[in-house]
Amino acid sequence: MALALVMFGVALEISFTDFKRLFRTPKPVIAGVFCQFLVLPAITFALVWIVEPIPSMALGMFMVAACPGGNVSNFFTHFSKGNAALSVTLTAIATLLAIFMTPINLSFWGGMYGPTASILKEVSISPYEMVKLVALLLGIPLVLGMLFNHYAPRTAKKMARGFKIGSLLFFVVLVFLALYRNIDVFMEYVLYVFWLVVVHNLVALLTGFSVAKSLGLSQENIRCITIETGIQNSGLGLLLIFTFFDGLGGMALLTAFWGIWHLVSGLVLGTVWGYRPIEKEELV
Repeated sequence: MALALVMFGVALEISFTDFKRLFRTPKPVIAGVFCQFLVLPAITFALVWIVEPIPSMALGMFMVAACPGGNVSNFFTHFSKGNAALSVTLTAIATLLAIFMTPINLSFWGGMYGPTASILKEVSISPYEMVKLVALLLGIPLVLGMLFNHYAPRTAKKMARGFKIGSLLFFVVLVFLALYRNIDVFMEYVLYVFWLVVVHNLVALLTGFSVAKSLGLSQENIRCITIETGIQNSGLGLLLIFTFFDGLGGMALLTAFWGIWHLVSGLVLGTVWGYRPIEKEELV
């Protein structure tokens, strides 16, 4: 329920016209969605295959890669002088696609890797049940928030500020709960998790940057897609872990730490790019 309210708050700043951008300038939007739901999960699989992390943490990596971009990505994109309008559009589209793509990617890539496939079999997740939960947590609140913004834009703008504070507090509670329930695992594997998350997040950021750069997109769009690919909705990931995996130790720990670390990496990247002016160019 709390995440649904958070998503409703995010949607208060999203309008139906944001989706029109997909048809006006489809290339950067498609590139952003491609990075988030196809390239990042595949790259994560390759990273897991090379590093061979603890199975529960490997499944946590697949969970993070399967989630849509986090709502703080809009802030970091604006902070880094990226294309904020594109960021909002990607948040809206990725959130809707996540209803189906998050369960599909988690089941597909997790099932492709032996150690995590064993965990998925033991848990016996119903993809349909996960789709229903993600739809309730993301899809319905998104549509309701957009409708509210459409019919009462001034009120929506005022309410959005309060929801931002609430979403931050909710995320802090989720992270604290994940760490508290797995304090023994955290103390034993803290350095292991730290470097695993740092490397994974760096790979995600480089993935977004490389794909956007190779497609010849503008600097503003490159910055946006880089951040959208590297900032994931770990709050959704944690809720799914608590719901379907009973708060599986390594999985929850990695996802919670990712949620902390991507704020650090996003702030650093935003600060560096924020001080680097963008040359005037035609947006592509």
